[in-house]
Amino acid sequence: MTTTDTTATGGAAAPATVRPYQQYVYAYPHKTAYRPLAAEQAAVRELWDGEARDALSLYFHIPFCEVRCGFCNLFTRIGAPEGLTGAYLDALERQAEAVREALGEGARFAGAAFGGGTPTFLTAAELERLCDLAERGLGADLRTIPLSVEASPATATADRLAVLAERGATRLSLGVQSFVDSEARAAVRPQRRADVEAALTRIREAALPVLNIDLIYGIEGQTERTWRQSLDAALAWQPEELYLYPLYVRPLTGLGRRPGPDGAEAQWDAQRLRLYRQGRDHLLAHGYRQVSMRMFRRGGAPDTGGEDYTCQTDGMVGLGCGARSYTSRLHYSFDYAVDMHRIRRLVDEYTARSTEEFRRADFGWWMTPEESRRRHLLQSLLQAEGMSTDDYQVRFGTTPLADFPAELDRFEARGWLDTGAGPGLLRLSPEGLAHSDAVGPELFSAEVRARMAAYETK
Repeated sequence: MTTTDTTATGGAAAPATVRPYQQYVYAYPHKTAYRPLAAEQAAVRELWDGEARDALSLYFHIPFCEVRCGFCNLFTRIGAPEGLTGAYLDALERQAEAVREALGEGARFAGAAFGGGTPTFLTAAELERLCDLAERGLGADLRTIPLSVEASPATATADRLAVLAERGATRLSLGVQSFVDSEARAAVRPQRRADVEAALTRIREAALPVLNIDLIYGIEGQTERTWRQSLDAALAWQPEELYLYPLYVRPLTGLGRRPGPDGAEAQWDAQRLRLYRQGRDHLLAHGYRQVSMRMFRRGGAPDTGGEDYTCQTDGMVGLGCGARSYTSRLHYSFDYAVDMHRIRRLVDEYTARSTEEFRRADFGWWMTPEESRRRHLLQSLLQAEGMSTDDYQVRFGTTPLADFPAELDRFEARGWLDTGAGPGLLRLSPEGLAHSDAVGPELFSAEVRARMAAYETK
């Protein structure tokens, strides 16, 4: 898509081609900007010293899936040899011990999530143990706070769902991607619509307050007609939430290993934008409210809280080999990979860690005041409701326009800002929201860009 960029040299307007699908920004900085931490800086207890701990977010990463979809670049391995899931839970217990020591007795959790991978790859008994780790190991009362859990159709079994419902899960997110069997095969996601529908029946019978269905647009062979079929099939279940994701083809994934046609990027971008607008308009016409480029919530859906978490605030406690933790000073994690062989090795290394080894962080990114301002602007601007500039000024003592004049001028010149939003509100226009995956990357700092560019995909 071509736009006019008025930040040209010499005062003349210069045409600039802006690809709408550059990168999905769900956290800033991206994990590929993290680097090894010096031993003297990495004590977890010291990292949490002085941090606010009265409204923490808790995240457990479960790195197992029954299959790996062709588009997936998440930190997950296919299957688990006998005993591995138990060993992984043992390691989570040791990490929880180290984290509880670092947080101290005053820590309180305001929300929790189980992600992956596929958390429901675990058996019902193992899910019980995972909930016990959250409650007894870390002191999170899952029945009184929002708890979101990711699942796949094959693993959303009645016994697992019964455990989640009994332990207080408020939201279940089901990765469907397409209700059209041929499209599922094209995305290298072996599933049948009949199995998806059976899983949705079980989920509704479990009476969890919020059902989210994930769908993907931009799959090879997908048309406006078949996209509408998937949208209508999802709407038939009246999900409280729907996420519409553009397909990305990334290195080291199943689809990434397939050669693509030369010169097809512009056509693919146009197809994805067309399908995005069709999906957005269809959901709005059916009573859904747009929360972000991807997220839509049904009118009247229960507000269980916690679903809109976008890494906006500090205080994230992540456990598991692919989890990240956030303090005001440091974002940190373990090593990261996409390649299946390296993932297996990293999972094995995680399960072998001692409690003492969990008392220090491995990789991270030290936050500066400037990066904190970027993060706040980026995460707020990508939400449909926008950002209060007064809140920004109270928090940082300055204004977004003073801090990011060039970026905001470009966005306005492209028609990406809602100029009628009113005083005190910075908000993307509908076209800007459609280009969220271009807006986000343009707000990355030069240092983050350099780190990400130097990262060796593995």
